Amino acid sequence: MAERYIGIDLNEKYAMVSYYAKGMSEPGTFSAVTGSEVYKIPLCILEQDGRWQYGEEAKRRANEEGVPCVDGLWKRALAQEKAELSGSVYAASELLFRFLKKLLGLPPQGAGDVLPDKLAIATENMGSEHRKLLQSFADWVGLPSKRLILLDYRECFYYYALSQPAEMHRYDAAMFYYTVGKLIGFRLSCDKKTTPQVVTIEENRYEAIFDDRDKAFAEIAEQSFAGKMISSVYLIGDGFDGGWMEKALAVICRGRRAFMGKNLFCKGACYGAAVKSGQAVWNYVYLGNNELKVNVSLKVEDHGKSEFLSLITAGENWYEAGKECEVILKGEPSVDFWFQPPKSREAVVRSLNLTDLPRREEKTTRLRITAKPLSADKIRFSILDMGFGEIVRSSEKVWEYEITL
Repeated sequence: MAERYIGIDLNEKYAMVSYYAKGMSEPGTFSAVTGSEVYKIPLCILEQDGRWQYGEEAKRRANEEGVPCVDGLWKRALAQEKAELSGSVYAASELLFRFLKKLLGLPPQGAGDVLPDKLAIATENMGSEHRKLLQSFADWVGLPSKRLILLDYRECFYYYALSQPAEMHRYDAAMFYYTVGKLIGFRLSCDKKTTPQVVTIEENRYEAIFDDRDKAFAEIAEQSFAGKMISSVYLIGDGFDGGWMEKALAVICRGRRAFMGKNLFCKGACYGAAVKSGQAVWNYVYLGNNELKVNVSLKVEDHGKSEFLSLITAGENWYEAGKECEVILKGEPSVDFWFQPPKSREAVVRSLNLTDLPRREEKTTRLRITAKPLSADKIRFSILDMGFGEIVRSSEKVWEYEITL
C-alpha cells in the first residue's frame, strides 16, 4: 500500500487538513462543508451522551441546543488550562488531542489504518512549547515520533512553492499571508549556483491595513517587488476575501502568475512529509530559523578508502537532527569534526581531544560518537570509550563538548 501523508494547518481559531498519497497529482484538502471549498474546521469540541463532536457540528449544537462546548483549543492547551464538559474537568491538552485524533480519521474510506505514515503539523511559528505539546499528542495517539513532522508556515511555503511546475519558480516566489490584524510578506529565493540549491526566505511584517485596503496593498506589493524578478505570487488568508482588490491585482499580475487560497500550508505540509520520506526528488536545502546552517562530518577510512561520514546535514530542523555512530580510533587520542556550509567548498576542522584516554595498542579503541543539536546554532557532541570487545575493556569515560556554529 502506498504511503499516506496527512498535513494539518493549526492556528488559534481553526484547523485545515490535507492528505497525499502516491498517484495523486497534488494533495487533497477536506472541506468542512460537503461539496464546498470551506476548509476551516473550528477548534471546538463537546461531549454529549458519551459522544464527542467537533468543528462545525460542535458549534451548531452549542448554538442551537445550548450544549456547552470548548473552543480555542490550541491556545488553551498551550496555556495549560483546564475546562469542564458535562460535569467532568479535562486538561485543555486532552481536548485538543481528541480534536486532532478526529482529524486523523478524515481520509477516504479504504485508506487503511487511521494513523498515517507521516503526520505533518504546521503552525505559524514552531517554538519549543509548540513542539513539546504536539510531541505529547503523538505519544497520546500512539504515533512513533519518527512519523511526526513539525513545520512552521515558512517551511510549508518552501515545500509548496518548489513542488509546483518549474516555471512557477524560475525566479523568486512571493507569498502574502493576510488575516485579522496581520499582514506578512515572504520572498523565496533559490541559489541556482549551488548543488543542492540553497533556499532562503525573506520575511517582512506590515502594519494592519484599515483604510483603502486596495491602494495600500498595491503600494506594499509595488515596494516588495521593486528590483526583484518574481515568477509567482500566492495570496493566503481570509484577509483577501471580499473582492476588494483591483489596483493591487493589477500590480501583482504584472508579468507574474498569481494564486489565491487558504490551504497552502496544509498542502505544503503534505509535500514536506513526502520529501522527508524520500518519496520526492528534492534538490534544495532550506536555511531558515530552525534549520542547521552547516554540514558536520567525520573523515573516516572504510576498507582502506577515505570518505566522509555525515553526522549533521545543513537544512535539517535542529530538533529533528542528530546521529550516532561507532568508529575505531587511529592515531592520536582526538576526533576531528569537519564543518562545512553548503555554499562553501572550504571546511573548518575542529579537533576534540580525548583527555585521559587510556594508552592502548593502535586500533584497539572503539568510540561511540553522538551529535545532537541543542539549537539551530549549537551542537553537543558526546564521545564514549567502548574499549574493544573482550580484548580491551571500556574505561567508561565520556567526553562532552558543545560547539556554537
